[in-house]
Amino acid sequence: MTITRRNFTKLAGAATATLLAAPALAQDKTKIKMILNWRYQGPQSWFFLAKDKGYFDEAGIDLTMDQGNGSGAAVGHVAGGAYDVGFGDVNALIRLAGTSPDEAPICVYQMYNKPPFTVAVLAESDIQTAEDLQGRLLGGSANDGALKLFPAFANVAGLDTSDIEILNFKSNLREQMLKNKEVEGVFGYVNTIRFSAKLSGMNPDEDIRFISYGDYGMDLYSNGLIIPKAMAEESPEMVKGMVWAINQGVKDTLTDLDAAVDAVAAREPLINKEIEKERLIATLQDEMNHPELATTGLGNVNADRFKQAIDLVVKANALPRTPEPSEIFSDAFLPAEDDRIYKLL
Repeated sequence: MTITRRNFTKLAGAATATLLAAPALAQDKTKIKMILNWRYQGPQSWFFLAKDKGYFDEAGIDLTMDQGNGSGAAVGHVAGGAYDVGFGDVNALIRLAGTSPDEAPICVYQMYNKPPFTVAVLAESDIQTAEDLQGRLLGGSANDGALKLFPAFANVAGLDTSDIEILNFKSNLREQMLKNKEVEGVFGYVNTIRFSAKLSGMNPDEDIRFISYGDYGMDLYSNGLIIPKAMAEESPEMVKGMVWAINQGVKDTLTDLDAAVDAVAAREPLINKEIEKERLIATLQDEMNHPELATTGLGNVNADRFKQAIDLVVKANALPRTPEPSEIFSDAFLPAEDDRIYKLL
């Protein structure tokens, strides 16, 4: 069955009457497994705060969260049934829907509304622009969102990828591989690389140059909350409650950044809390702070821009079909307009 915005609105409407400011506390909680985009870091704090403050409990959800191995991989984990929910890259979702629409999940809360994708190079190198990536050795995790989007970026930037060599390695080796000049550039999200490089002893503001996809016209969305279409059809009230809980977690993060980082440290005591707070602030200011936020509210998208983003990904990847926006994203489960977040830091 094709999921349309009308179907979602109808399904979610039944839940609206019972879900006011917060969903009613359920007698029997639904067990949900969620895969995150990456290791436990500052920009995941809202998920942990929502759990610690009991918001998922209020929504009738018993949530467990696992560390991820890439934003692109999160979409595949949900599509394949290994996880019920993923925090993943909507562009990976577009690619899947463009080739296998029946397998594709759907995004119900779009959190990163600016393109964070980049190729990071050493500032001392002679790579100044995208054109300079020709003939170079680049590297990254196979499931990295920026690496998966590189064919699209190459298309937009006019690169011939036939003479660009790409080396795959584990994500925790990325910054060290760049620092040691074992590759000439690495793929990733700007702030993931920036602060991981800082942890490795580098000064990212002086030592690294970022060739960012957004500077070449790729005005894309990225990470959002991804769920199976069957869940949206069969459990609309639960989905609405889950989105509400995460939205509350973001509000609490904005209110107390230190408490937010403490929630991450409770899961990963070895993190550098000072750097993770910096990473969190940078993510809120960059990846999540598109000007459209003031009118759409966090979690929603601008319809025209979203359609253009889909068209860009389809064209750049030569996908066999162009998914309808309603196949990729639904606003039917978002909090009420007066409960949404219209300003970050």
